[in-house]
Amino acid sequence: MKEREFLKFKLGTLFRKRSVQKNLNHVDEISEEKLFSLFDKAEDVITNKNIPIRVITKFNWYESFLTIEGYMYIDGIPLLREDTVRKKLLIVQKGEVVQSIPLKNQRLDESERQRLGFSKEYEWAGFYQEINFSKVNGGKPLPHGNFHLYLELEVLDEQNIKYHETHTLGNINQFLKQDIYATKMEHFSGKKRLKYNFIVTYDEEEKTAYVSSHKLQEIDQGLIETTMKDENRIIRKMKRVMFQILYQLFCILPVKQNKITFASDSRTDLSGNFEFVYQELLNRDETFDFQFFLKESINTKKSIAEYVQMAYHFATSRQILIDDFYPIIYPLKIRKNADLVQLWHAVGAFKTFGYSRIGLPGGPSPTSKNHRNYTKVIVSSDHIRKHYAEGFGVDIENVIATGVPRTDFFFDEAKKAEVRSSLYEEYPFLKGKKVILFAPTFRGNGQQSAHYPFEVLNYDQLYQELNSEYIFLFKIHPFVKNQINIPYQYSEFFYDFSDFREINELLLIADVLITDYSSVCFEFALLQKPMIFFSYDVDEYIRTRDFYYEYFSFIPGPLARTCRELVSIVKNNQYEFEKLDSFVQYFFDELDGQSSKRVVDAIFLEQKEGDEKQG
Repeated sequence: MKEREFLKFKLGTLFRKRSVQKNLNHVDEISEEKLFSLFDKAEDVITNKNIPIRVITKFNWYESFLTIEGYMYIDGIPLLREDTVRKKLLIVQKGEVVQSIPLKNQRLDESERQRLGFSKEYEWAGFYQEINFSKVNGGKPLPHGNFHLYLELEVLDEQNIKYHETHTLGNINQFLKQDIYATKMEHFSGKKRLKYNFIVTYDEEEKTAYVSSHKLQEIDQGLIETTMKDENRIIRKMKRVMFQILYQLFCILPVKQNKITFASDSRTDLSGNFEFVYQELLNRDETFDFQFFLKESINTKKSIAEYVQMAYHFATSRQILIDDFYPIIYPLKIRKNADLVQLWHAVGAFKTFGYSRIGLPGGPSPTSKNHRNYTKVIVSSDHIRKHYAEGFGVDIENVIATGVPRTDFFFDEAKKAEVRSSLYEEYPFLKGKKVILFAPTFRGNGQQSAHYPFEVLNYDQLYQELNSEYIFLFKIHPFVKNQINIPYQYSEFFYDFSDFREINELLLIADVLITDYSSVCFEFALLQKPMIFFSYDVDEYIRTRDFYYEYFSFIPGPLARTCRELVSIVKNNQYEFEKLDSFVQYFFDELDGQSSKRVVDAIFLEQKEGDEKQG
């Protein structure tokens, strides 16, 4: 920005501030009274008449995050009350403010004021903020273009006069290695994937930071998806219609009382709840006809032969067991003498799902048929039956609190010892240090937009503060499309275990769990080990996703909003063990390792009663 542009910026700010009172009629009225902050009540505004004293003491970058710290004041105007001081970072392009980011006021204690040579009247001169430039544009990265950064200070004095000053950051080049900082920014949504180059330099002429955001890539995921749908729509519709017709035809055949079909579009093997239920069935003194239809994801294609086989076995099975969203089965009418059992993969009730999310982003249509045909739903405790009934759109009588089969693992000491031994043998680096397991859920409305913003983790900070005592394992949700990029210099601290199938096994060797909104907290609570909830976006998550319980009182561990807070909790062992017992007692009715047995008993209860009546 040249001198003329800077003058234009300063004058524009002056005119905008003087016109504030004219624009107050846009403020919403409550009880016919307009609500104003202290600053809006100022009797006069003095703009850009003073040269503020400002110093930047920290201007550090990690990925797209800026940590800025310093102090700013106007000589002769006291800063004794926090509510009369406002500071902002302005992102300016060609003389116009495109983003205004509030800075947190920081009080300077006596020792700090003495070091700086400040009198007590400037105790609120300090400021601090962490700013994610990949989110500053309404949740998106800073748009394509070139920008300068400025500081804004507003102070209200005792005479109700507001002083408004804008100024450059000053020489921040000392904070930039090789006089430049560069990184990449990404944005994911259901429609688009954006990637930017982000560059920070020092503008010697303007005496402030100069940032450049250059769009590298824009992929229209919605267009790709639409094109794929257009290409396959007719074929897929024909297959679905054929499947449903065949199912109805096969329903003429009698139900085979010993036939049990396992079906999943999220796993290719008998793991999770399937594994435990299957093993319990094998332990029974009965002979079963097992059928398996297991696919990696709902996008994995099925052949015509598979559709025919599925239609036949679904129509003639006494029990159909699923463990996740399974769209092909929802249009079907389950036969009166058969059961469709949902062995949901998650434990407990945490973030809302299914029909609990009607009206929210990514929520279902009220007329959807998804989930509604379950005849039995297995849950961990009686307290959460109502939430699953609502989420799946089924009668609460169909929701049975048996306990979750795969949690039986945590009560089998011999099996746990075997798993630990196997893990230590395969991954010897797990020995000798404490293990932090990072297992968050994905961001986005579904598989198409699923991602995790890894820039919220400061790898260097985590490494420098924790590597002497810990190692750090990633277990990222399988929906997440963007990859973890672990810098080579930290390769003996960070390890990616995202492809490791069963997270319950990793929980055994974890000393600390870091999660956010994932149901893994329920399983880990059974181990009575500490967990941290790294929920940097909890405000947004509550607005867009919501929870069955009030989040802040629900979580059985401390909340960390920043990586700095996360590190502090770990280093100071500031865990909340006192919450674990009540948490476990509420979400688990039985703690005996017999959930699989109860599930199988519940599945076959009506069948046995029917057989006895016929006998």
